[in-house]
Amino acid sequence: MRTGSEPATARSALRARFWLCVWGLVWAVFGTVAFALAGRPGWAAACGVLWLVVTLDMTVVLRHIRQGPHYQPGRDIPPYQPPDDGPPFRRPPRHRHP
Repeated sequence: MRTGSEPATARSALRARFWLCVWGLVWAVFGTVAFALAGRPGWAAACGVLWLVVTLDMTVVLRHIRQGPHYQPGRDIPPYQPPDDGPPFRRPPRHRHP
């Protein structure tokens, strides 16, 4: 059932994001080494930058996981309740033609 409050009450799948970081880290390291050995410094640098980005993302994900249920709710925490006042007021679309 959709309540209309999904963007405000969404939860991040941090464990899935962590494993995607691991997968990306393995490929970024492999690409950096492979392109460096193949004599392609531009591609090696691009993979090195990707390696840095993935490492930073993994650091953020691990920090949020370690902060506990506030950032990574467990199975024992129920979903958030939708707001009682309903969805916000939306203006009718404006007509662009006279």
